[in-house]
Amino acid sequence: MAHSGFRHIGLKFLSIALAALIWLLVSGEQIVERALRIPLEFTNLPAQLELVGETPTVVDVRVRGSSGALSRVAAGELVAVLDLRMARPGQRLFHLTGADVRAPFGIEVVQIAPSNVSIAFEPAATKVVPVVPGVEGEPAAGYIVGTITADPPTVVVVGAASAVARLTAAMTEPLSVAGATGPVTESVNIGVADPSVRLQSPAGAQVTVNVTAAPVEWAIAGITVRAAAGGSAQISPTRVTVFVRGPRDSRASTIEDFEASVDIEGLRAGLFQLPVRVTPPARVGVIRVEPPVVRVRIR
Repeated sequence: MAHSGFRHIGLKFLSIALAALIWLLVSGEQIVERALRIPLEFTNLPAQLELVGETPTVVDVRVRGSSGALSRVAAGELVAVLDLRMARPGQRLFHLTGADVRAPFGIEVVQIAPSNVSIAFEPAATKVVPVVPGVEGEPAAGYIVGTITADPPTVVVVGAASAVARLTAAMTEPLSVAGATGPVTESVNIGVADPSVRLQSPAGAQVTVNVTAAPVEWAIAGITVRAAAGGSAQISPTRVTVFVRGPRDSRASTIEDFEASVDIEGLRAGLFQLPVRVTPPARVGVIRVEPPVVRVRIR
């Protein structure tokens, strides 16, 4: 046991030598100061609050350490972290010190600027808004964009109460209908225009754009005008021309598919100028009637 102090004596001498070498290297380095711009992070923001307005993202610091230690500092190793756990609604002032900076061993933060940071907070709010699909491009010639639907039709947004109140809709990535001759369906992402508002959960939508043949216009001449309420009436002129709009296949409609009439209910004997009412077939709309008014003599 008397010789136990000499066990591993070689390793002990090696450790002493290495320590002395490290000390010599470090003691030979100069202690310097350097100015750096580092990121500012926020932590412990209460769940019921939102940051609003412009907030600082970087701060300037002056650090001290050996020239070797400072030359080895990598991006992200120096970060200022501001604790927001005491935040309340309104404009608040927070102090920053060197203790709020995460720095590698051997580097000391001697100054930080700004030393005070002003940040505004608002209560957080949620809201359900409709999804408005974006559409770009033009369909093929002779076709038009019809109804546009999104699934889901609504999403929940989250953000500062004032920004959420202003938001009226969420939008999707644009869906192209260039050259389309029929319905176009695509899955696209949903987003919001205001950067201070976000989706409660990232979402996409399946958007369907109905592209249909463009309506055409044509005229139907020689439609007989009749008295709607019956009775004895002399109508002049007895026929009218109706200008209509509808799908291309509706052009096969004939005169018999249209009804033109004047309402003489409650009128006594005499001469009247009455408007012509036209009932077209399904999917056809009336643009105008020529003449729009006829003479009606009731006996």
